[in-house]
Amino acid sequence: MRFEVYLPCRELLPYVKQLVISENENAATYTVLPDTALVIGFQYSGRLAYLNHGLKNPLSTAGVTGLRDTYRVFQNTAGVGSVLVVFRENGAARFLSTPLHELFGESLSLEHFFARQSLLELEENLVNCDSDIARIRLVENFLIAHLNERPADLLVVKALQYIHESKGTIRIAKLAAMLHTSASPLEKRFRLEVGASPKKFATIVRARYVLAAMEHGNQGYAEYLLAFYDQAHFIKDFKKFASVTPEQYLKQLK
Repeated sequence: MRFEVYLPCRELLPYVKQLVISENENAATYTVLPDTALVIGFQYSGRLAYLNHGLKNPLSTAGVTGLRDTYRVFQNTAGVGSVLVVFRENGAARFLSTPLHELFGESLSLEHFFARQSLLELEENLVNCDSDIARIRLVENFLIAHLNERPADLLVVKALQYIHESKGTIRIAKLAAMLHTSASPLEKRFRLEVGASPKKFATIVRARYVLAAMEHGNQGYAEYLLAFYDQAHFIKDFKKFASVTPEQYLKQLK
């Protein structure tokens, strides 16, 4: 498998974290854990699908995946190749007109958001490219052409900062108080910009920090973060997020 990461051009840097060329010569089934940003994918060879209760759901050759709080199992055919756009946490809202929270848990064709003809032209050009850089530039130009440079919501920017500083443990009532607002307007603005409620987003952030602590052998800190979960539901919640129990996850790391 090949996974090449590229920094975006200057115009896209405020909105896009990275672009990726992802290729696999072999058919494969793999698990992807939730993360904190939306992803757009353009396939230029092969096909991708995800499994849901044993059923295969083919993905569009040009599609977007919203935030999720559960793992997802993907399958690719042999010879698959994609350009992935990994947005910053409030970046996708500058390109997609629909309220982002409506994409939570969904994987949709980009035809819901962009003209079909422009997508077909991009896909054809991606297929005919002879280098990674050329494909990256094509996707960047497509994004720049559809960029809405409206100002970022500074309330949401600050909320994201506080959530990460707390490693996802901050209570939403406290977050609203720190931002001198109430929970209802905070949630509305946050969902539009980020694609999930502040509470749901904080849960994803906390789970990512738990996994990172476990991966780095910092078991004490992982247990501290885990204490913010409802203990009665912890193992169930962890398995929903990571596909395995905490004990099984630790065994995988050894």
